[in-house]
Formats: sequence, C-alpha cells, structure tokens
Amino acid sequence: MSAAADDLVVAPDVTAPAAAPVLVVAGVNQFYGSSHTLWDASLTIPAGGCVCLMGRNGVGKTTLLKVIMGLLRATSGSVKFLGTELLGTPTERRARLGIGYVPQGREIFSDLTVEENLHVGLAARGGRGTVPEQVYTLFPVLKKMMRRRGGDLSGGQQQQLAIGRALSIDAKMPKLLILDEPTEGIQPNIVHEIGDIIIQLNEAGLSVLTVEQKLPFARRVGRSFCMMDRGRAVAGGKIAELTDEIVRQHLIV
Repeated sequence: MSAAADDLVVAPDVTAPAAAPVLVVAGVNQFYGSSHTLWDASLTIPAGGCVCLMGRNGVGKTTLLKVIMGLLRATSGSVKFLGTELLGTPTERRARLGIGYVPQGREIFSDLTVEENLHVGLAARGGRGTVPEQVYTLFPVLKKMMRRRGGDLSGGQQQQLAIGRALSIDAKMPKLLILDEPTEGIQPNIVHEIGDIIIQLNEAGLSVLTVEQKLPFARRVGRSFCMMDRGRAVAGGKIAELTDEIVRQHLIV
C-alpha cells in the first residue's frame, strides 16, 4: 500500500479492539535555518502498536523523533500524545507523560555507573522511586554490571542500558517507547535479543515507535510501517504490506 503524506494513517490491526491512538503527528513542518526538513509530516501510532519508521539516510526520520520529543522546534503542525498537544511543552514534561526515548547513538553517560545511568531515568518521576525490577529481568547483564562504568560496556550492552533507562521513567512501564536505530553498530546476537525484548514489551501493551534500517529486523518486530522520503511520509500500512517495490523505491540505495 502506498499513500500520499496528507492521507497517510498507520492503522491498528483490525482484529484488535478499537482504542484511541497513543500518538498522532499531523502536518508537521520543520526547518534547519533555510532548509525545509519536514514537509507536512504525519504519523499515527495506534494503542499497542509497533510502528517501524523507515527510509534512506537523511530523509527526516531522526528529525521527526526529535520534534516529537521537543528537542527540535516545529514551525507548524500538531503532535498529540493521548490527546494532549505536545508542541510548545518542555522535553522533560513529555517524559513525565510517559514517553521513553532512546536516541541514536544511545547517549549514555560514560563516566557514570550502570546504576547511576538507570537512575537518570528516574528524573521523569522527580527522582523518586527505584529502577523497575522488570528492567533487570529484561536485561540481566545490567544487574551483573551495576557498578561498572557505562563507558566500559560493549555497544550492545550500552543499548540495553539506554533502553533500560528509558523504561525507568515510569514505575511500571511507559506508555510509548521511541527508539532511534536500536540495532545500529550492534553484534547480531544482541540485535536478536533486542528484537525479542521489543516484541515482549509490545505484547505486554507498550506502544513502540522505532526507526529501523534493517529490513529483516523491521519485518520481525514491526506490526506496521511508515516510509519517509524527503521529509514526508510517503507509504505505510501493516508490515505485511511492506512490498519489495516500496523497499526498492524508498529504502534501497
């Protein structure tokens, strides 16, 4: 299936009970100086969905995530999370509302211990509470390496730490987890483990939006896809509708 940006809606599985979308991005425009980077970008994340945001390098995927998180300013449009308009609200408020974010490159604190990095996620709860036990259940290596510095971890372990930190913003579970290329630069066995975790979290009810370039990974973990090109959403639908023709037109270099 292919659709124009203005008409694109990534729909929930028709067999699932109807529910209000978790995230609705509509008509978002963004500029870097005089460069127009997002053109009426639109995206819908259904409740309980797992949407893979795809496209070639430089088409605006990371920019869109940063607008959603308030790290970049949109010049027009709307970003609604559970019906609440996010544009104009601080990044930290978005985390408090229940959005966990794992940026590209992970951005863990190299000089802090694993435990201290996880505690950074508690800031969304005003620094109160403890790291959810499920983080250690999902990522046992973090419990084993709790006293190690983040910079001493492998790339795969750092990615697990970054996801654990994002999950720690809520005592139970965030409402939406956003991941920017979670498999980038990670050894294949850890990529598979991270895929297992994303599937497990999604099946437990956590809505997921992930930027992903690896086609097999996207087809394995995603329920829906949204393809971007030149700052616009140009195709989308259920992951089974991600045809070779769409991949050839918008993903293969």
